[in-house]
Amino acid sequence: MQISEMACWQFLCLVLGSCFLGVAARVTLGVVETEGGRVEGTNKRDGFFTFVDIFKGIPFAAPPKRFEKAEPHPGWSDVLKAKDFKLRCLQTILSEDVVFGSEDCLYLNIWVPHRKKVSTNLPVMIWIYGGGFLAGAGQGANFLKNYLYDGLEIASRGKVIVVTFNYRVGPLGFLSTGDASAPGNQGLWDQHMAISWVKRNIAAFGGDPNKITLFGESAGGASVSLQTLTPYNKGLIKRAISQSGVATCTWAVQRNPLHWAQQVAQKVGCLRDDPAAMMACLKITDPNAVTLAIPMKFTNLETPLVFYLIWAPVIDGDFIPDEPKKLYHNTAGIDYIAGVNNMDGHLFAGFDVHSINQAGLGNTYPSNLYDLVRGLTIDTGEKGANSAYIQYTKDWPTNPSQETIKRTIVDLETDVLFLVPTQLALDLHYQHAQGAQTFSYLFSYPSRAPIYPRWMGADHADDLQYVFGKPFATPLGYRPRDRDISRNMIAYWTNFAHTGDPSMGESEVPTSWIPYTSIYTQYLEINKDINMNSVKQRLRSDAVNFWNQTYTTIEVAP
Repeated sequence: MQISEMACWQFLCLVLGSCFLGVAARVTLGVVETEGGRVEGTNKRDGFFTFVDIFKGIPFAAPPKRFEKAEPHPGWSDVLKAKDFKLRCLQTILSEDVVFGSEDCLYLNIWVPHRKKVSTNLPVMIWIYGGGFLAGAGQGANFLKNYLYDGLEIASRGKVIVVTFNYRVGPLGFLSTGDASAPGNQGLWDQHMAISWVKRNIAAFGGDPNKITLFGESAGGASVSLQTLTPYNKGLIKRAISQSGVATCTWAVQRNPLHWAQQVAQKVGCLRDDPAAMMACLKITDPNAVTLAIPMKFTNLETPLVFYLIWAPVIDGDFIPDEPKKLYHNTAGIDYIAGVNNMDGHLFAGFDVHSINQAGLGNTYPSNLYDLVRGLTIDTGEKGANSAYIQYTKDWPTNPSQETIKRTIVDLETDVLFLVPTQLALDLHYQHAQGAQTFSYLFSYPSRAPIYPRWMGADHADDLQYVFGKPFATPLGYRPRDRDISRNMIAYWTNFAHTGDPSMGESEVPTSWIPYTSIYTQYLEINKDINMNSVKQRLRSDAVNFWNQTYTTIEVAP
């Protein structure tokens, strides 16, 4: 009996000792010295021997002057308590009738994982959010303080530092007159400022400034692409990942910025004939009025939805000195991953052809496809529309089913808006690469949204929840196979940040990801069953060849 009691006491002491040791052994950076001053975040236990330091709301630039490039932050004297996300940059809600956020919005957030000792020389992954250059924030959407872009799961599972940040969007981020009065690209300059700040300061947080990987989705993916193309980032970026958006997407560049600047001026009561006087007026106009001046339309569309995405980067002869496809020499030493979701265009198609999601409530007709084709090929007129319509219906049976017609409409929008320009960007990167590798993927894990038709694949932005580890952060909302998808995506993405090869690094992956080459155009299909058969070739090559070769020979309509 005495022996049993002694054994119990020894076990209890061992347990208590371990607990006390765990408390004493908390691993944290504590107060960190940055170029602007000292910052202190919070420290979170994430397992028995894993801790994460989290810093929220560190300024990477001074509060910006309207329509101008951001400037360095003057710094602070006391220890900055970096414990809460800052307001997003001024933007509208989806209904486009209410403004929220702030012009003082250039802040970043950092997640630093530790094991048994404070981390050093970790790879750094900088996230650039999407939102059509109209909306978004470094922390992402929020539901009960569960933020979409919380970097904890990526950081902890992949042994990387994760950084997210805000950049200006909408007219305050991308309005341009096309000349020196308002060159534009304020949002891209904000992104560059954040990247530069990380390069200069991340070593103090345990990061390797020579291993910076950018990653982003949609407008964020296009932003990542543009940041690799600008000469201003030479030597700052080691690797990059573009998800569902690249610089060669038609919506990634605004070709007629002065027109839209004048439209804003007219709406808020500024004279529009002289660009300099117009901008002087806009700079002193209520920023809410400027942000609300041209609402985004979602109903009664006269053209495909994509043409209403009017706020975008411009070719300014400076940050973007030339056509994006002519700037790929600047990516020669940057490893690159780019890919799309297999039904990325569904989000847009649902607005352009409402009936595709209305099972049994309304038919979709070949004429709906033709009207959409005509809207997307307006530059080449009827000749271009007819050619594209034939391309997309040549394999149809005599009486195509509703599913066939609807899937074709989704394929069309996916190809034109995302897949084809991404294949072009991959090829341009591969052709210019010098010691860098190129990787292509297709994400095809079906959407979990219950309102979608049964044939639905992966819609636009469906990949985000898996990249950011939501099946682990909120396990009750997901299935075991969802966690498999998330685990594998985090492994590939963070391995890439470590080594430049998604198959090699800190995390085990289900199969090797073969690099892209122009000859075979290899890609990895990412879904619930990733194995050696998931490495494929010639992704929708028929459509890619049509748009990048055949269609380009059609003369522009007068």
